[in-house]
Amino acid sequence: MEIVLTIAGSDPSGGAGIQQDLKTITALGCYGATVITSITSQNTQGVQGSMPVPPDVVVSQLRAVLSDLEPAVIKIGMLPDRAVAEAVVDTLETYQRSQHLVEMTDHAEGTGSVGVPIIYDPVMVSTSGYPLMQSETIDYIAQRLFPLCTLITPNLPETDRLLEQIGIPPTPRDILRAGKGLSQFYGTAFLLKGGHADSSQMTDFLFETNGTVSPFTTERIVTGNLHGTGCTLSSAIAAHLAQGASLAEAVRKGKEYVTTAIRRSVDSRIGHGNGPLI
Repeated sequence: MEIVLTIAGSDPSGGAGIQQDLKTITALGCYGATVITSITSQNTQGVQGSMPVPPDVVVSQLRAVLSDLEPAVIKIGMLPDRAVAEAVVDTLETYQRSQHLVEMTDHAEGTGSVGVPIIYDPVMVSTSGYPLMQSETIDYIAQRLFPLCTLITPNLPETDRLLEQIGIPPTPRDILRAGKGLSQFYGTAFLLKGGHADSSQMTDFLFETNGTVSPFTTERIVTGNLHGTGCTLSSAIAAHLAQGASLAEAVRKGKEYVTTAIRRSVDSRIGHGNGPLI
């Protein structure tokens, strides 16, 4: 069974973060391992507070998992502050270097091993508007984490913030220019999500490093239950990628999984606010 490691914050209401990641990874037939970066106090009505996990504890969790399990894909969500981000980046850089040495040995022996893909969902602000990442953390992550990633999955407000990093005006919005600019600048694939756009259809665009642009369009489903959608999508992509799908195919299947979950959740009544996907 393929292992997917998720590095993210905890949501006690179970609709987002580590909890939703695990549900998605398990539902898609993979084994989920976790490293918790932040303990939040939140429910369907919003985030009331959050506490970063001490960096040394984050490192200890990462080392415990990576020294024993062999994740096929690593998914990263909430990184609450620079100290935690540094802990994650430094540990993953060390891990990737060790994997590279193994890869070189495997190639010499003819086994053809490959590195571990990293999917990053840059959780900057909660749906209710609660800030989940400091500005200096965003700057650090763009410089140090992005180069390690296989795919980055920002929503439109997050895309605007990232465009500021590379000097591209976010308005008037040109998603093709934005995606190509981000992918070329950082040397990694970007999935720009259109869920915040005001239209009857939503189109996400996958920008790969070879210049390929793939649109994924779904109808907008009217519902008040969208808590954890971004976590679900990135975890679903990670699971499908772990099972051998190409990046574009993993995104397509991940989108299908999320769309089905949204439809299934339309009439659910969990909590008194923005309900979770079920």
